[in-house]
Amino acid sequence: METKVKLVKLEPKDRTYLLKGKISPLSYFLASRDTPRRRLLYFDEETNSNHPLRYARNSNTPFQEDQDKNVILEPVVFEDGVLNVPKTNPVLQLFMHYHPGNGTEFYEFDNEKDAEEDVDMINIEIDALMMARELDVTSLEAIARLVLSKDVSTMKSSEIKRDMLLYAKRHPIEFIEAAEDPQLKINNLAARAISDGYLTFRAGKDIHYNFKENKKRLLTVPFGKDHIHVLVSYLQSDEGMELYKYLQEQMSEK
Repeated sequence: METKVKLVKLEPKDRTYLLKGKISPLSYFLASRDTPRRRLLYFDEETNSNHPLRYARNSNTPFQEDQDKNVILEPVVFEDGVLNVPKTNPVLQLFMHYHPGNGTEFYEFDNEKDAEEDVDMINIEIDALMMARELDVTSLEAIARLVLSKDVSTMKSSEIKRDMLLYAKRHPIEFIEAAEDPQLKINNLAARAISDGYLTFRAGKDIHYNFKENKKRLLTVPFGKDHIHVLVSYLQSDEGMELYKYLQEQMSEK
């Protein structure tokens, strides 16, 4: 019999399904057939149509429309939150695959997949730690300004290195993304220009030079805009290039 839904080909193997959530009742009966009171439908995106599901152990398909009239129905029961389905029962595995609760009510436990994901995450953590160890203090300071909720300008180099190593260990993906941000260095330079006193931000709206011979206003920050972002945009412009080079030289000497 040609089925109305093209069945997925599952790898022949024993499978284990686990209930989602922290509570695992002694016995949990999964909805195993479509009824007028409780619909159990699989939505086929290819045909834009719904197909009623029903688990019958003597059928070769989980779709009710493709089953004959002499079906043998059985409950699908999780014991202590676990359902083991051997490879000798492929129709139940197909039923679990197409069940609308797959991923929300329960999920398939895949030890090999979980191990691969753990290895990937460990490798990312190692990469982040190596990056944190090898980056210079200036770069680490730039990342710290971006990810830490504290005043980095008061921290010593050893404190920045320690906190960035800890951050890289706890949030490796976020650390790598921050370290690879092309705007990172100029953002840090702009922030340091103000925190180190080369420029001042006055009255919440103006950025001024803070040189001995020059206290003039450099920029007016538009309402609602971040003054660091405005300064970064200026330093990247042709007009601000000279100041950018000067700040680079001054800060590299510190």
